[in-house]
Amino acid sequence: QVQLVESGGGLVQAGGSLRLSCAASGRTLRSHAKGWFRQAPGKEREFVAAISWSGGSTRYADSMKGRFTISRDNAKDTVYLQMNSLEPEDTAVYYCAADSVLLSEVVPTRASQYDYWGQGTQVTVSS
Repeated sequence: QVQLVESGGGLVQAGGSLRLSCAASGRTLRSHAKGWFRQAPGKEREFVAAISWSGGSTRYADSMKGRFTISRDNAKDTVYLQMNSLEPEDTAVYYCAADSVLLSEVVPTRASQYDYWGQGTQVTVSS
């Protein structure tokens, strides 16, 4: 059974940075697209960023462009989210996800396109 485990969340002041990691275990997900989503209290889960299996294609939500960077290390079967210039509005539980399509450069942006999910990591940005 595949597992995705996020880490790197925490409390940071506005303007600060955090780097989230998501490692796969149980079964390799090196050949799958991966993404990050977030959910704030009382809000729906929203797309943050995603990356194709090769790392050659990426997509970002408009509000994250220029501040967040998604990357992956397939040798470690890990995807990262570097978050800079954090704002209190970025406070949420961040989830990583992987789809079930092999070796595709298509980068999914909808939660329904992902089949595997982590348990989430809390990011809190104080003003």
